[in-house]
Amino acid sequence: MGTSVLQIDLGALADNWRALDKLSSDAVETAAVVKADAYGLGVAKAARALMKAGVKKFFVAAAEEGVTLRQAVGPTPWIGVFSGHMAGDTDMIGDMNLVPMLNSLDQITRHFEALPGAPFGIQLDTGMNRLGLEPAEWDAVKALVLKANPDLIMSHLACSDEPDHPMNAQQLAAFRAMTDGVKVPRALSATGGLLLGPDYHFDLVRPGIGLYGGFPYEDGKPVVKLECPVIQTRDVMPGETVGYSNSWTAEVPSRIATVSAGYADGITRLISNKAVLFDGSIPCPLVGRVSMDLITVDITHLDHVPRALDLLCAHQTPDDLATIGQTIGYEILTSLGARYQRRYIG
Repeated sequence: MGTSVLQIDLGALADNWRALDKLSSDAVETAAVVKADAYGLGVAKAARALMKAGVKKFFVAAAEEGVTLRQAVGPTPWIGVFSGHMAGDTDMIGDMNLVPMLNSLDQITRHFEALPGAPFGIQLDTGMNRLGLEPAEWDAVKALVLKANPDLIMSHLACSDEPDHPMNAQQLAAFRAMTDGVKVPRALSATGGLLLGPDYHFDLVRPGIGLYGGFPYEDGKPVVKLECPVIQTRDVMPGETVGYSNSWTAEVPSRIATVSAGYADGITRLISNKAVLFDGSIPCPLVGRVSMDLITVDITHLDHVPRALDLLCAHQTPDDLATIGQTIGYEILTSLGARYQRRYIG
């Protein structure tokens, strides 16, 4: 066991989707966002578990991700592509029955000419200034687009993880102004918007990070556990240093465990000398710098040498680690490296 084990609880993933689904009315469909390899957890197994829980619609970031997902879930589920119809995507979109969320006049032209009659959605910009048609562009093509029967009209909230931020109400008003009266299913909210309440739900919600137990869904079950095997232990005397650049010096006689994990596995160096790993429920300080393949941990207070130490677990979630590393839980999850042995339970 020379590499760390990333344990993924598919039962918890499915339970999180069910719980989020219950936060909206029966008239609102709850999709699932599985972009970035299901936030680093493995899209094939994650998507199949979500299908068993009841998911009928998925979203991915790019057509290539849609191809991988389609091969995993078969022909039935609806798969939306946030990046729309990019140049070179036509065969993938057509062959794999993907539904691009068209973001620009160029994409609308490309899709209508290359795949006439093929399904599509429209993304509108309601103030985030990232993807989507602006109000004037939408006004110019609205009649043409609606005549072609889009599957969905969507937008995206910029500040939904801050419930009191005025941008939420501004974007809601903009979305309503652009779409009220249109007889097409509408979607505005990911996890944060879903938690803002019924005004933001429309016809479909599309949780992402909440499925994986992340903020802002504080009631989510933990989905991941990262076990890092102990390769070696050594006794360090007062005044001796550990790791690159001598960034930690022992003040008392200490026992140090070296574990198999590092920044090549997506563990940020910013947690050096700050984070802890866990032996069961007992915290053990990370000492010295996170290096490419190894982390050193102070286990002086333990009465045994553990087989492995947990970096992610019920006692330290991706959001907890993100706070220590000055980032967000999304980045912690999606950075999880390819070297991990993935073990699925539930």
